[in-house]
Amino acid sequence: MAVIPAIALLCAAGTSHGQTAPGTVVNNQIQLGDVFATQVIDVVSATEGVSAQTAATGNGLVGSTEGVDLNLRSNQTMAGSAVATTTVNATGELGDSSQINTIAIGNALEAGTTQATMVGVLTQIATASPQVTARGMLEADTAEAGDVGLATTAASNSVSLGLTNGSAGVLVNQTNGASVLADGGAIVGYVSGTADVSGMASGNTMSLIGTDSSAARAVVYQSNSAALTQASQFTAYGTVQTASTSATASGNVAATANEGPLLDLTATQFNQAYVRAQAEGTAYQFGEGAATAYGVGNSVLAGNSGDAVVLENVQLNTGGGVEAIASFAGADGYDGYARATAVGNDATGYACSACNGSMAVDSRQTNNADVGATATTNIGSGRVINSTSTAVGNNASFYVTRPGS
Repeated sequence: MAVIPAIALLCAAGTSHGQTAPGTVVNNQIQLGDVFATQVIDVVSATEGVSAQTAATGNGLVGSTEGVDLNLRSNQTMAGSAVATTTVNATGELGDSSQINTIAIGNALEAGTTQATMVGVLTQIATASPQVTARGMLEADTAEAGDVGLATTAASNSVSLGLTNGSAGVLVNQTNGASVLADGGAIVGYVSGTADVSGMASGNTMSLIGTDSSAARAVVYQSNSAALTQASQFTAYGTVQTASTSATASGNVAATANEGPLLDLTATQFNQAYVRAQAEGTAYQFGEGAATAYGVGNSVLAGNSGDAVVLENVQLNTGGGVEAIASFAGADGYDGYARATAVGNDATGYACSACNGSMAVDSRQTNNADVGATATTNIGSGRVINSTSTAVGNNASFYVTRPGS
């Protein structure tokens, strides 16, 4: 069914940019074994800070063109596990600023073009992959730090496309059966600045960003049949000025944003995984402490700050359900927040009214799974205490507005 629209889409995407012979890329990648990366750092004292990045990727493709059209055909199959683990142990000084990143991806593709046209058929399959897991942990219960950042990201299939004064016509197929986990957190004795700890997990994710009068048409098919998609982050501080603990878990994501005459997106999403986002933070003394959890089965975004948006959207969420849990607890401080949001299906579209923008939308959403959100805030003594818990089966927002409004 998708073959005929795809051919029409790709042929219609051509523009006058392509005056040079197009570049053709045919990519076939199969990863059968496991891919794992592990890093352990022991710190007594670091005056400036600690920087660490650990990444495990099964199949990866990166490509771009400038002034030359790109014809891309890519097939990526992941049958093993991808596991990345980072552990930082600190006993003394962590310095002014530290950043710890942990990334695990089964199939990854990044492509872009500037002042040219990109057409492509991009397929990612991870139905035989057991797991994609990223774990990042900072163990520093007696240490002191200025600013601390810890980001943990896990995705089974990932496509990222970029346009600068260009055009694109792409067909994206993503199928996942691997459980995805982004887990970890931080324990720090004293943080004088900001502690930002985040986890992001997704079964399938596709993004397209167009700038400087670009145009794009995309057909996206995503299926997530895994048992679990989970992001879980836990933090504990003795004293912290500003603490943010966040977890985002998504079964399927298709996010497109453009600046130009046209953004046309056709998206079909099926999720049957149990999606869980859990963010829990504690601090004995705090200036501001926040825990934020967001879980969604299927998510679609089609936004154009230019003329026109066309969106055809089908979403089905079933199976294990969606759950978001956020908790913050502190003994003595100022502002404490806990925010939990769980959504079965979410669709958003927008266009620019100042550009004589137009919008055509055909959206169908079906949720056949439990959706639950729990937010807990426990403060001994504080100034502002705020807790928000939101659970929605199907959510759709479409609007034409002025940029910046």
